[in-house]
Amino acid sequence: MAKRENETFKIKDLMPQMLKENKLQGGINQIDVKEIWGEVMGNGVLTYTDSVLLKNKTLYVKLTSSALREELSYGKDKIVVMLNDALENISITTIKLV
Repeated sequence: MAKRENETFKIKDLMPQMLKENKLQGGINQIDVKEIWGEVMGNGVLTYTDSVLLKNKTLYVKLTSSALREELSYGKDKIVVMLNDALENISITTIKLV
């Protein structure tokens, strides 16, 4: 019988490799961005948020309130900074409010 090697790996070490090989990182990033958007902006803004989509370092946020869309458009740069501070390995350069 062949000897079996008892080499152990931690899941946290294997996850990045598995995500990369199976091209799942994009989906994980989408989930992370949606969660962080809710945490950073709070329940008031989250109530009027229809969808959040990250595409090529641009965050597309669909809002149901035109007044809120106008109000948030004045602070886009600050929102980008707050989101980038909260996100670990994702970088956002611009926000499009739809």
